Amino acid sequence: MMNRYPFWKYLVLLVAIVLGVLYALPNLYGEDPAVQITTVQGEPPSEAVQMRALELLQREGVGVRGAEVEAGQYLVRLNSLDDQLAAQDILRRQLDNHIVALNLAPATPDWLRRFNAEPMYLGLDLRGGVHFLMEVDLESAMTQRLERTVTEFRTRLREQRIRYGAVELEGDRIEIRFAQAPERERAVRYLRNEYRDLEFRQAERGGQFWLFASMTEEAVREMRQYAVQQNITTLRNRVNELGVAEPIIQRQGVDRIVVQLPGVQDTARAKDILGATATLEFRMVHRSDQGDGRIGRVPADGRVYDRRADGQVILERDVMLTGDYIVDAASGLDSETGQPEVNIRLSSAGGSIFRDITQANVGRNMAVVFIETRVETQIVDGEPVRERTRTEEVISVAQIREALGSRFRITGIESSTEARNLALLLRAGALAAPIEIVEERTIGPSMGAENVRQGFMAVAIGFLLVVVFMAVYYKVFGLVANLALFVNLVLIVGILSLLQATLTMPGIAGIVLTVGMAVDANVLIFQRIREELKAGLSPQKAIDSGYGKAFSTIADANITTLIAALVLFVFGTGPIQGFAVTLSIGIVTSMFTAILGTRAVINLIYGRRRRLTKLHI
Repeated sequence: MMNRYPFWKYLVLLVAIVLGVLYALPNLYGEDPAVQITTVQGEPPSEAVQMRALELLQREGVGVRGAEVEAGQYLVRLNSLDDQLAAQDILRRQLDNHIVALNLAPATPDWLRRFNAEPMYLGLDLRGGVHFLMEVDLESAMTQRLERTVTEFRTRLREQRIRYGAVELEGDRIEIRFAQAPERERAVRYLRNEYRDLEFRQAERGGQFWLFASMTEEAVREMRQYAVQQNITTLRNRVNELGVAEPIIQRQGVDRIVVQLPGVQDTARAKDILGATATLEFRMVHRSDQGDGRIGRVPADGRVYDRRADGQVILERDVMLTGDYIVDAASGLDSETGQPEVNIRLSSAGGSIFRDITQANVGRNMAVVFIETRVETQIVDGEPVRERTRTEEVISVAQIREALGSRFRITGIESSTEARNLALLLRAGALAAPIEIVEERTIGPSMGAENVRQGFMAVAIGFLLVVVFMAVYYKVFGLVANLALFVNLVLIVGILSLLQATLTMPGIAGIVLTVGMAVDANVLIFQRIREELKAGLSPQKAIDSGYGKAFSTIADANITTLIAALVLFVFGTGPIQGFAVTLSIGIVTSMFTAILGTRAVINLIYGRRRRLTKLHI
């Protein structure tokens, strides 16, 4: 009996190894310190800006290795980490309305890039960066929704000429007071038809007729779902504005969001940008306001606001326009006064609304209200108590001299930094609900490098111990198993790189576990061959029988482990999923190399020998 493989099996094995090596190679070339430059719209800067950036760096003596436009951004490669930090500081100061961020650019050769071969991403624990766990204030989201509904009720009831006494928000319901029952009946019929997500209840109290409106349970669930999802989208936009490479933003549980920013060390700026809920409102100054900052009697349809500069002003309760209509914002300096300003561009719908309102109010004053909400945890009597603070202040009051369209500017901002941050927040959109950072971890780049070194040492030591054991115990067959183990590692790295997966410390643990598990199949096969030889079979038949009879046992063991890994991936989060991914890939590749790979090599060594009398096993 001869043990031979058909040619196509050798071809499959060879193609798999070549592809594995090809896509694993980029991980050997490392990364270059770099800065990435984009416009505020997320596009590459103009050629003039690219040339200016290089001139600025050369003038300051910063070592530039090269520059290129890649993946929609201008990437400047630098000689060292010190040059990288210096370049970021110089370019942030000199390039207005451009986003300058740190990056680590793969140093993969061009010939590998032609095959789309890129290195694996490194997770937060290996690269360094900042980790935030944020909690969404869903109660505030409900309150904001009801407050907007109160304003809509007032407007719509006036439009329908339905007389009402007051529309107020009390707790989690809206209360509308009427002097006459017929007016209430008209309001019920109209509002029920317009607001199908609200429940309406009528009551009589103190000679007054009341209508109570509250959200249905289904509407509350949808609102909560929307608030978290919208916050994730907004946070993703803000992270893009920060220019972070390979961020991780995902939901955790009902009301929490995990944000991981690899490579970010400026945690204070990251917290300010991610946690801020700044937005703008545009309101008309009430006709009763004297314009001198002093407040007398406040009318029922007016409200007092503090001015950022000094004094107070009475504004109308109805909002002209909110920040939801803003599609672009860019900071700059006023050409006449040199003061910071933010140039605003509205959507077509927002521009139409703004044009109609300003055209009808030419000659009157309009105010820009800056609104910021923060949630902070205070310790009261040893217990954590969450306090929500809402800051509303007028940053600008100007006279409407003509109808305004979709483009205009706002002034009254204290500094260029505040103007840049406000423009960033307006571009990214407002958070649907305030968020609080409940957990924060910062991992320095040196700690990340140490984790990489320790992870590599763990894989290397595990690999060497297995190699020595297999070589001593199974001799030639053990060396073949060691070769398959090395190929297995190459294939794991190649597949992770091909999938552009993120490698973390748990992922490395999965690889180390795979190293030990990968030889399990070979141990079963080799032990089976030994048993067949003791039973009196010839070496060739023992090889064939050993591989054939051990296959079902190997398949059962690996399939059960693979099921467990899939369960970990489906029900686990971040780190656990990373472990499950590497473990799953390792199981599949170890099956391939242990059964197909080692059999191919054994067949090449022993398969063609007609008078084989002894196996080195």
